[in-house]
Amino acid sequence: MSGYYDYGFAAGAFLLFGFGLLLGAALYVITALFLMKVFEKAGVQGKWRAWVPVYNLMVFSKLGDLSPWLVLIGIGASVVLNWLPVIGPAVTLIPYAVLAVAAWRVGLKLQKEPAWVVLAVLLFPVWLGILAFDSSRWNTAVAPVPWGANSFFADRTVWDGVPVQAVAGHQPPPPGYPAAPGYPPAGYQPPAGYQPPPGYQPPGGYQAPPAGYQPPPGYQPPAPTPPTAAEPPASTPSPAAEPPASTPPPAAEPPAAEPPTDEPPKA
Repeated sequence: MSGYYDYGFAAGAFLLFGFGLLLGAALYVITALFLMKVFEKAGVQGKWRAWVPVYNLMVFSKLGDLSPWLVLIGIGASVVLNWLPVIGPAVTLIPYAVLAVAAWRVGLKLQKEPAWVVLAVLLFPVWLGILAFDSSRWNTAVAPVPWGANSFFADRTVWDGVPVQAVAGHQPPPPGYPAAPGYPPAGYQPPAGYQPPPGYQPPGGYQAPPAGYQPPPGYQPPAPTPPTAAEPPASTPSPAAEPPASTPPPAAEPPAAEPPTDEPPKA
């Protein structure tokens, strides 16, 4: 009798294992299809990237402004340290935490509120399917990440076919960046005793230095630039003299007629 029960238990376990294997394969195929649609919205080239295990999650992490190597580190740490009694279960949560943060950023770029990340944590394929087939468009004009200056968490990896995510928002120019022509450089302070010309209006947001302001030690005010001498106006050339009108020659007078004489002609 015990052998019959053992056979039945083994058959049930085999069926349960086979059902779980089929369910996992179907879930993986559905997730890869949804990832492929999200990658297309984000401009990722190559549909095959959504079908490679682990690598597809690394690409997803890049789209979420996180270093793709965090996924690999989290999976490796969970495999190596899983046997530890207390640390092991905590380490296994690292990959899920990375994907949750990446899902938050990806959702923002597809016009989803931050609360949608709860659905991503609980039902990732459902959340991914909504993003894949709704009418949202990929837009990187979202708030910059708070970890942008951290080289460990921020994405610094460049892969061909995976677009680099632009950070929205104005970034201050780096030190030494030249100012626009006609404007003083950043942090410029006028020399002591400087008086603006009459009628000058400072630009909006300008803060005058406080009373008694002293320039830092070693500061040398710039030498005043002499005003440029005004160029004389170009002389207008005088008009060319017109040639005098030619006087027509006087008409020739006819010869005077000789008066008749009474003398007979000479023989």
